[in-house]
Amino acid sequence: MLESPMLTSTVATLHDNEGHGEDRYVVRTLNDNVYLDAVMDGVTGRRGWEASQTLADALAVAPLTSPADLVAVLEDINQQLYRRGLGHFLLTTIAAALYCESVLHIIGAGDSPVVLIRPDTSQLFASRTSGFSPIGPMRAIGISKQLGTLYRAEVTLTPGDRVVLATDGSMDLVPRHELVEIVRAAASPEVAVEQLHRLLVTRHAAAPLGSQGRRDDWTTIVRFFSS
Repeated sequence: MLESPMLTSTVATLHDNEGHGEDRYVVRTLNDNVYLDAVMDGVTGRRGWEASQTLADALAVAPLTSPADLVAVLEDINQQLYRRGLGHFLLTTIAAALYCESVLHIIGAGDSPVVLIRPDTSQLFASRTSGFSPIGPMRAIGISKQLGTLYRAEVTLTPGDRVVLATDGSMDLVPRHELVEIVRAAASPEVAVEQLHRLLVTRHAAAPLGSQGRRDDWTTIVRFFSS
């Protein structure tokens, strides 16, 4: 049996919370071969800032060695938030990427996308339209007594892969094809997030006056893998 090569990675984060102050993120190195990246977007008007912070705090300290451990944390926080908010308040989305050895495990609830970028292809693993309906949030942590169906996917990573997690505020102003071009051309994750932030600021400044008043938070995690 052929073994997957061990991969190393570098990571950078864009976090601009001047919109609503409801985005949170977690970046952890659990050991040499296990990493966790997660972005959370609290639901506006539903004490989302508190919900996203509660989940981020739990993920920052939980012992995580497998996707099952990650789901267990989500289940626990979902129960805590539901007991306090009864599904009306304390709501947050999440997109999480757990890298175990050379396998990427994606778990999500809500509308924050995860994008895998390769030299000639890109793949969207969490649909931006899967989390919410026109009448309100349908997939969110804290919205129901029992944790609902989570988005799940996994893929084996190879050297040269680049993975992006983003809250919807970033993607509202930068279409996926532009995001892919920026990340693919960047020499490092730091360069990618710097270029993305400049573009977001420019796009927001150029938006019609009315839409400027509705600026969302911007959070993006970019991780590059190499052999």
